[in-house]
Amino acid sequence: MKINNITISNKNPFIVAEISGNHAGKYSLLKKTILAAIKSGADAVKLQSYSPDDLTLNSYKKDFLVKGAKNKWNKKYLYNLYEQGQTPLNWLKKIFKYCRNKKIICFASPFSISSVKELEKLNCPIYKVASLEITNIPLLKEISKTNKPVIISTGGATLKEITDALKYFKKNKNIALLKCTVNYPADLNELNLNTLIDLKSKFKNIEIGYSDHTVGDIAAVSAVSLGASIIEKHFTYSKKINSIDNFFSSDPKELRILIKNCQQAAKTTGKIFYGPSITEKNSIKYRRSIYVSKGIKKFEKITKNNIKLVRPGFSLEPKYYYKILGKFAKKKFNIGDRISLKNLK
Repeated sequence: MKINNITISNKNPFIVAEISGNHAGKYSLLKKTILAAIKSGADAVKLQSYSPDDLTLNSYKKDFLVKGAKNKWNKKYLYNLYEQGQTPLNWLKKIFKYCRNKKIICFASPFSISSVKELEKLNCPIYKVASLEITNIPLLKEISKTNKPVIISTGGATLKEITDALKYFKKNKNIALLKCTVNYPADLNELNLNTLIDLKSKFKNIEIGYSDHTVGDIAAVSAVSLGASIIEKHFTYSKKINSIDNFFSSDPKELRILIKNCQQAAKTTGKIFYGPSITEKNSIKYRRSIYVSKGIKKFEKITKNNIKLVRPGFSLEPKYYYKILGKFAKKKFNIGDRISLKNLK
């Protein structure tokens, strides 16, 4: 998958700092947050492009009340939450220009057809489909028209729903799926990261990544170890800021550590390979081999009492141990001599 001039692969994980509503409604804080993401080493920053009316109704009926959430969103009305978390549309033009000047990729998750059209005017380089929008067919169709790289989060989606969503992007070769757990914060025991391996096997021509809603970096690092090539992490300038997503977002120090650890994890994955690596070749010489453990006279029988499997591995391989028992020496051997088949009969 290519985004701008960056080729994404598991050898070089693409790290996205999701700003979401962590600007707390302040444009100056949004700029500071983006600058902090750049300094922390993020490859891209992501915004969310919507108005509350794109997502829900301004209703105080019980259907629109958040219930059962184990976070500060509980017992809040959807419209009020989305109003608090939105990035005003009139900020986007300035922010895209700011990011271009800072040489950081900036893209967005649109939540309506009108948002896609506005983002197209700004030449948004990538589109992100949020997990809960994966069944929003009109939105998928509108995004597909752009022919831009698309990243689709799959939180809560069945395999059929994922497959159905991908049908709208058949002509697009720059597609990524992100494993995700739609819970804030997500519990480690509900991540099911082995699904990454299955996604890679089922969708061979699609980049597979992970959108991380956990606290900390263990899930992101584990995902990279399992083959994830994109990591998305919610990011805040400071956890002291009272923003809508601060309670599960990483701050600059945490993001720097996450990026470093993900890069290290990427180095460990390597390729499918059997046999000794370059450095192992120096170590395997200390495998066991068959050496003379007691002096052997010419024509004497080879027995368990005069040969032994020991380190190093310069003599006859262990697989010949039972084969040479009972054979006779063609020459005299001293303790520590190597054994070879040509000297036995």
